[in-house]
Amino acid sequence: MAKYEGKPGALIHVLMEIQSENHWLPKEILNAISDRLNVPLSRVMQVASFYKTFSLTPKGRHRIHVCSGTSCHLRGADELLNSVQELVGVKAGEVDADARFSLETGCCLGSCTLGPEMIVDGEHHGRLSSDRVEEVLKNYA
Repeated sequence: MAKYEGKPGALIHVLMEIQSENHWLPKEILNAISDRLNVPLSRVMQVASFYKTFSLTPKGRHRIHVCSGTSCHLRGADELLNSVQELVGVKAGEVDADARFSLETGCCLGSCTLGPEMIVDGEHHGRLSSDRVEEVLKNYA
C-alpha cells in the first residue's frame, strides 16, 4: 500500500490487491486504507460494498460458485449444490472451518448451455453431475 500513499485515485487498485491477498477486506484494513490514501472511510466502504469482486466477510482460499439460474436449475443445480454442501461441509454463503472453501450461489453465470455449472477459482466446470463433484474438488487443496 506504500506505493499508493496519498493517492486517492488508487483506491480500487489497493482494494483489489488486498482482496486478492486476503480473500476479503477486514474493517481495520479499510480504516488503514482510508487514512493512507486520504479518502473518507465512507467512500472506501461505498466502493468496497458496491463491487461484487470485493468481500467484507471472510472467504475461503478457494471460492466455489454454483449457478442457480433457470437453465442450471432445470438441469439439476439443486442436486449439484447439495453434493457440494455435503462434501465441503458448509451451506451457501459460508466458509469452512479451515478457510479452504467458501460456497456461493447466484443467478446465471452466462454459460447456460453448460448447465448445471460450478465455478471454482474462476475455472468453469460445466455439465457437472453430483457424482463428479468430489473428483473436481480434489484438485483444490
